[in-house]
Amino acid sequence: MFFDIPSFCSLPRFLIIGMPGWGELLLVFALILLFFGPKRLPRVAESIGKAIQKFKKASSDIHNEIESSDDEISEDDQKQG
Repeated sequence: MFFDIPSFCSLPRFLIIGMPGWGELLLVFALILLFFGPKRLPRVAESIGKAIQKFKKASSDIHNEIESSDDEISEDDQKQG
């Protein structure tokens, strides 16, 4: 149940949590359904999906910017000799 914790890790063993099982997922879904209700649930899921999509786009933009600046730096180093 627990992962092997390296000796240099200072986290207590009870803070290491594995992947949730079907029971936990059903419980979370039931709580979300009770909290938002069946009418608002599709809108909530859509907004979560859009937020994830925006986050992925922003992270890929940042990754591309870092890669392009790295390429520019290496080109400048090659020009200088």
